[in-house]
Amino acid sequence: MTLNKLRLNANEKGFTLIELMIVIAIIGILAAIAIPNFIAYRNKAFCSQAESDAKSVAAAIADYFAIPSHVNTPARGDLNGGNDITLTGTNTTTITGDNPNVGITVTVTDGSGRCPADYQTASGGDWDGNNVFTLRVEQ
Repeated sequence: MTLNKLRLNANEKGFTLIELMIVIAIIGILAAIAIPNFIAYRNKAFCSQAESDAKSVAAAIADYFAIPSHVNTPARGDLNGGNDITLTGTNTTTITGDNPNVGITVTVTDGSGRCPADYQTASGGDWDGNNVFTLRVEQ
């Protein structure tokens, strides 16, 4: 029996174990870098949703005061033509202010609780650090 007859195919092709291990290691390194960044971006989206909800309520307040007979601070049910304002997810809002000529405060609480604390402290004072975003609407 010759040596050539012992081989099934003299033309065998494929990857060695070392090559496969190197590829898996590279994929692992890339995943270790990308996954935390992805999670941080996703969590910042919760902050943006709360900020967007506050701006939507502020726009509805401006629309409310476009009618001359509306002179008092509106309740949430008074806005948007009497229809309820749709907020993102489990966010909640409150509208406060005794004198609308001075200003009204719109507060939106991030119901998910996933807005990162470092984002809240770096936002310039609109976040209180407890997932509550405050927007001051002034005339």
